Amino acid sequence: MRVVKVPLGTRSYSIYIGTGLLEELGPRCAKLGLGKRCTVVSDRNVAPLYADSAHQSLRAAGFEPVRVVVPAGETAKTLRTVQLCYNQLAAHRLERTSFIVALGGGVVGDLAGFLAATYLRGIAFVQVPTSLLAAVDSSVGGKVGVNLTAGKNLVGAFYQPRLVLCDLATFHTLPEREYRAGLAEVIKYGVIYDAALFKRLERDMPTLLARRPETLAAVIARCCQIKADVVAKDETEGGLRQILNFGHTIGHALEAISRYGKY
Repeated sequence: MRVVKVPLGTRSYSIYIGTGLLEELGPRCAKLGLGKRCTVVSDRNVAPLYADSAHQSLRAAGFEPVRVVVPAGETAKTLRTVQLCYNQLAAHRLERTSFIVALGGGVVGDLAGFLAATYLRGIAFVQVPTSLLAAVDSSVGGKVGVNLTAGKNLVGAFYQPRLVLCDLATFHTLPEREYRAGLAEVIKYGVIYDAALFKRLERDMPTLLARRPETLAAVIARCCQIKADVVAKDETEGGLRQILNFGHTIGHALEAISRYGKY
């Protein structure tokens, strides 16, 4: 297992990268001193695969988890979905000591993080990314939010998670296209920040495409370390952090004009 620290003073947190970490969700949350009541937010693709494991781990650690499942895909990342989720959180009587677990890809992480940032003026949340793209991008750094018709991520906040658990075993169920989308984000880090990483990617791409856990863990850890370094220097994107948007600006524009339905 590899561990990357995100140094943000009293809001610092750790990113754990390895295989089998979903089983450690409950014990690691217990170490954070969180309240017993929690909600696991996932989507209709991920929930059937991993929600039971997350709930079992949380229950075994003494938590009282409930489940919120949202539609899959970027079209679900809206204020309408947020409102529906608020009502479910209230129905489950989540309190200020409660917390949210974001179990899924980038859409779930952004949505669940925004819920955590705004429900009861802010409750704790934990990121459990189940896609390579989310592991190296949206689960780290505290950007959370939802889309408007006018554009992507126009409503949101900077709100850091308490913990990030990246279980490489969950990547085995990723469709090839989604996995390669994550690799494109990995390559971005080499282009903007680390020539040595770029060279390593050229050398190790066959093992990365084969989803070998040892190589994956090392590469994900390096990407997360780069992002942690940048976020520590410029958390709210006043300057340096904008380098992380390389390729995203035009990508978000394409998503918006396609109504988040194609790309």
